[in-house]
Amino acid sequence: MAREEYDTLQDAAVAAARIRDLAEGREELLTSVEVEALLKAPTPLAFWRKKRRLTQTVLANDVGVSQNFLSDVERGKAIGDVVLYAKLARRLGISIEDLVPDDERQA
Repeated sequence: MAREEYDTLQDAAVAAARIRDLAEGREELLTSVEVEALLKAPTPLAFWRKKRRLTQTVLANDVGVSQNFLSDVERGKAIGDVVLYAKLARRLGISIEDLVPDDERQA
């Protein structure tokens, strides 16, 4: 199988999985206003925390870090480890990939 065919099949499989997740309520769609807010947020974490209507203090306590550190992470002034991002993703009901800024995904 040619690499191009493989990539096409892989993309189709990913698309099918996302459609299945959406149909089963495991995928969340954002409105255009929410997408705009996500793009304007200093980090995806800041957007998702606000969307879930959580304070920094509550989220920080839930994942076991200080509110000051969480604030620094939200502003992009600090970076947590993968364990922290996994806890944040679980608490926010999103995938860990949703917490990675777009510019980091493309690197």
